[in-house]
Amino acid sequence: MNTISKSVLFLIIVLLISCVSNQRNASNTLSKKEKEQGWELLFDGKSMDKWKTFNGGEVSGWKIINEEMHNSGVGSDYGGDIITKKQYENFELYLEWKIAPQSNSGVFYHVQEGLTNAIYESGPEYQLIDDKGWPDKLDASQYSGANYAMHEPRNAKVKPIDDWNTTRIVVDNPKVEHWLNGIKVVEYELWSEDWQKRKSQSKWAEKEYYGKAKSGHIGLQDHGGLTIFRNIKIREIK
Repeated sequence: MNTISKSVLFLIIVLLISCVSNQRNASNTLSKKEKEQGWELLFDGKSMDKWKTFNGGEVSGWKIINEEMHNSGVGSDYGGDIITKKQYENFELYLEWKIAPQSNSGVFYHVQEGLTNAIYESGPEYQLIDDKGWPDKLDASQYSGANYAMHEPRNAKVKPIDDWNTTRIVVDNPKVEHWLNGIKVVEYELWSEDWQKRKSQSKWAEKEYYGKAKSGHIGLQDHGGLTIFRNIKIREIK
């Protein structure tokens, strides 16, 4: 191999290493444009400083591994559900997630503390689940992207079990949108006649505080098996 070929090869290796490094650094960071647009990181890959346990104190049952946020992985709410310390009213939330086989979790918004013992009796839930591997029959409103037990997702396409999915939740009271992997799968209006009818016919019928608040905490669930999160960020809508 001549000197020029060695130099070219060396340059290619350096560029490849740089690209890989940049891809790794892209997780849990904001671009200059995102900062200008008002995005805020809810997880920096190093600490849980912006989170607390629902109806409790510091987060203890969750772990940070490889700059990813892992729930307990045990199931049965072992690690406790967690919520942001800050409350939000109108916002766009973005996060990436993947789930272990036969596991399920959820993302909540407008969560209120001190009113209920369960996070899902307060804030509406964007469902996360192993759609294809779940051992029991699922109702239409129990698949990933659903407004759990209220609105079924349409045209939803979940990635293979080891791949990262992207979720966007846009809340601009009373309008709400659920996005999954770039596709809008659910759209509804809080407190509308249709919403009230669905609630009255669902498991939330007797839950006084379900979906009632106009602002509140963002929540993540530790419910059944392992779910992993990264790149959690939010932009408030004024």
